[in-house]
Amino acid sequence: MNFLTIFLGEFGPMQILLVLAVVVLLFGGKKIPELMKGLGTGIKEFKNASKDDSTPAKKEEDTKE
Repeated sequence: MNFLTIFLGEFGPMQILLVLAVVVLLFGGKKIPELMKGLGTGIKEFKNASKDDSTPAKKEEDTKE
């Protein structure tokens, strides 16, 4: 059995709709696009930072040779 299935059960369409309804009630319809934009920006910055971390190590190895 899957770890999440044991603790959370199986998600069906009704459970997903319920979660979405709660999110809309908590944040309101106008705040959701702002939240998604912030989430997308954060993911983009994380990807760029992970690419930048590997690049200097390669450049340092090249200069040592």
